[in-house]
Amino acid sequence: MFFRKKVRILQIPENRKPVIRVSICTGEQVAGFKNLSNGKFEEVVLIRNRKDLDDFKEKYGITDDLEKIY
Repeated sequence: MFFRKKVRILQIPENRKPVIRVSICTGEQVAGFKNLSNGKFEEVVLIRNRKDLDDFKEKYGITDDLEKIY
């Protein structure tokens, strides 16, 4: 109530693209960054609901929809 959560916008690392990785079997979704040079995925946050996705997008200043990779 008295203290507000400070939101700090972080920059997207160079040569990385924000994506959502989705499990084909379970449907689990993880937001993170895909390295464009070698294709490796770096997990950042587990997406359990819409708020988790919105928080991830706000934290990194993402306004577009994220690509889903399987």
